[in-house]
Amino acid sequence: MTMPFPVAQEPDSEAADKGRRLFAGQSDFLKGVVAMSGLPAADRLEVCFAGRSNVGKSSLINALTGRKGLARASNTPGRTQEINFFTLAGSHYLVDLPGYGYANAPLPVVEKWQRLLKQYLGGRQTLRRAFVLIDARHGVKPVDEEILDLLDTSAVTFQCVLTKTDKVKAGARARVLEQVRAALARHPAAYPEIVLTSAQTGDGIATLRAIVATLE
Repeated sequence: MTMPFPVAQEPDSEAADKGRRLFAGQSDFLKGVVAMSGLPAADRLEVCFAGRSNVGKSSLINALTGRKGLARASNTPGRTQEINFFTLAGSHYLVDLPGYGYANAPLPVVEKWQRLLKQYLGGRQTLRRAFVLIDARHGVKPVDEEILDLLDTSAVTFQCVLTKTDKVKAGARARVLEQVRAALARHPAAYPEIVLTSAQTGDGIATLRAIVATLE
């Protein structure tokens, strides 16, 4: 019997090479978007990264592209208040969604971001997959469920990426994986594989690159 939501295996040599070549291409910050009217032309495949504040989104994007300062990491929760677009190899967009789940932002600001996220997720035909980042130390929290529900209703396939796996011992990781699998089972838009990553050690980076590179 196959376990639901297995951990993604390392890619075969062909997929790994495709991922390596894609992410070896030039990557640049394109623009930060605060309204749908500011979105760049939907002229290439794109993937987006979502996660609560301080989950390690910027660090993961930097690790994927091999550029330390591409996405600005911040110790201040909620610093990313725009949808940030990055170009990749002239063929892809990497999209960094605003962090969620912090209490300090004023309610009208949060509501504005939520509206923009709903419009983006529901209306972007070139969006192939959302990667939802979950801290391996904490698992899926109630605030994560909000974005998972939003992805379900937007009919956007999302894949769970556990971050900071280097900070968790094997026993604790197994318990978190069990909790994450139970949470994902309630979401029809969830892609049935989990990616384990560490921006510090590089674990899972080649796997995630290959996934992005083989999307069509």
